[in-house]
Amino acid sequence: MFDIKALMDVFGLRRLQQLWQDQRGVAALEFALIAPLLLSLYLVTMEVSQGIETNKKVSRVGSMVADLITQQDKITTTELDAIMAIGESILQPYNRTKPTIIITAIQISNDATPKVEVEWSRKLVNGDYSADALHGDPTTVPEKLKIKDSFLIRVQSNLSYSPVITWGTQQKKVLGLTAAFDGISMAETYYLRPRMSASIPCSNCY
Repeated sequence: MFDIKALMDVFGLRRLQQLWQDQRGVAALEFALIAPLLLSLYLVTMEVSQGIETNKKVSRVGSMVADLITQQDKITTTELDAIMAIGESILQPYNRTKPTIIITAIQISNDATPKVEVEWSRKLVNGDYSADALHGDPTTVPEKLKIKDSFLIRVQSNLSYSPVITWGTQQKKVLGLTAAFDGISMAETYYLRPRMSASIPCSNCY
């Protein structure tokens, strides 16, 4: 009569059966399989929430800058630069990329067909302040805002959002799959009318 146990020992089947029935380390194995997924979900959730919050701040930059300017009856480039610096600080603690802020004063003529032209402009790009469009350059406004003999302040705030997962040390160029999520464009445009006067001249913007 064959000894089944001895036969299983010869072919190592008994050892395999013992390993199969051994439940030790199952929890550790399950954790090793699930942990990367849970960590990925956590990072994605965190990144999405940060992106949404930063997008709200980009909108807040435009509204705040426009609001401060339209409370003035006149302004200078020094004051415009200071207001844009305040706007830039709203994005903190996000600092992986710098915003672009463009302020444009727009004069709409009293002609039968109103002309929409730049009165003065100022911008902040990569931390540098300078003029944008020139005095007298044509521009556009939404049709409902094209009112004869009126003055508008337009503020455009833009940010190329860089998620944490794509931002390497020393801002090295990112390659691979994460590069597809790099440089997410966030932008907002606000139009406001002066509150203290019919227009807001800038003495040294030209």
